[in-house]
Amino acid sequence: MTTTPDITLIGGGIIGLLTAREFIKAGATVTIIDKNRLGQESSWAGGGILLPLYPWRQPNAISQLVLQSLKLYPALASQLTAETLIDPEWDPCGLLITKNPDITAAVSWCAANSILCQPADADFFNTINTTPDQPLWLPGIAQARNPRLVKSLKQDLINKGATLIENCELKEITFNNNRITAINTTSGEFAVNQLIIAAGAWTGQLFRQFFSAATSDMPKIAPIKGQMLLFAAQPETLKFMVLDNDQYLIPRLDGKILAGSTVERDDFNKTTTTEARDRLNEFAINLLPSLKSYPIAQHWAGLRPGTEHGIPYIDQHPEIGNLYINAGHFRNGLAMGPASAQLMVDLVLKRPTAIAPEPYQLTSEH
Repeated sequence: MTTTPDITLIGGGIIGLLTAREFIKAGATVTIIDKNRLGQESSWAGGGILLPLYPWRQPNAISQLVLQSLKLYPALASQLTAETLIDPEWDPCGLLITKNPDITAAVSWCAANSILCQPADADFFNTINTTPDQPLWLPGIAQARNPRLVKSLKQDLINKGATLIENCELKEITFNNNRITAINTTSGEFAVNQLIIAAGAWTGQLFRQFFSAATSDMPKIAPIKGQMLLFAAQPETLKFMVLDNDQYLIPRLDGKILAGSTVERDDFNKTTTTEARDRLNEFAINLLPSLKSYPIAQHWAGLRPGTEHGIPYIDQHPEIGNLYINAGHFRNGLAMGPASAQLMVDLVLKRPTAIAPEPYQLTSEH
């Protein structure tokens, strides 16, 4: 006899994995179902800066999730490394922001949120080629290496007894009295207690396909393509992250340097383009001329789950009693992930929340 898990999650990206881990910590049994392999979409493709680009220009709802996540990351990274022997490479290497025309807002935001910042002196620009405009150095900002974080989370869930079902697509959902009783998939039928949709860029599509007859409350989430390059550089080529206008360089611990990224509306098309490759390559070698000595190791694209203002949906569905959503994190899934998972679990288990839940409701303006 198969027992029904307490929690069934549709979507095994960074949000689904972190949410599952948080539920298991609370004593729940969890099954994750993903249409592909776990964590191979936006979670694998992103850059991993654990701060939004220019957070003082973002809605406060984003800041609240990011700031709470910043508190959770050091312990999360050390626990994952110790328990799985897979280091997610959480690295507080610092972030240089080269141009800050809104310097007053930047400094005020950092001060209000206890983010250490200071003017960046000329030494930063010995190897960086740009025209600084009131540059800021944020020494405490960290990154995580997306693929390694996904691998360590997946191994941690296996160790903790979660059921992981990959390459499994939804086919049908069974309702009874405004509750979901079962889901039918390409891997068979599964009974459901609580169902959470954490399917990233595919979340809006899933809601339209399976829930439009049951409700009019739909998340407005669309795929936004981002293309990235990885340079096979040597360690110490770049020692910190650099944000220059809307593009960035991220040095990994092994020396490789990631250059990103584009923002493209192209439906669910993940095809890379020569135009984007050339543009990112030109940006990268212009900003860090020493990159001319190193080949491009990889060029890829991912699909971010875009909402109008970048604010995710983290909520119980107002009409379908056992349906929840944790999706729509746009460019900041890693940066908002731990706090988003915590908020989701708090809502499902009716616990007091660490941050106010109202901005993330399905009925909110996103």
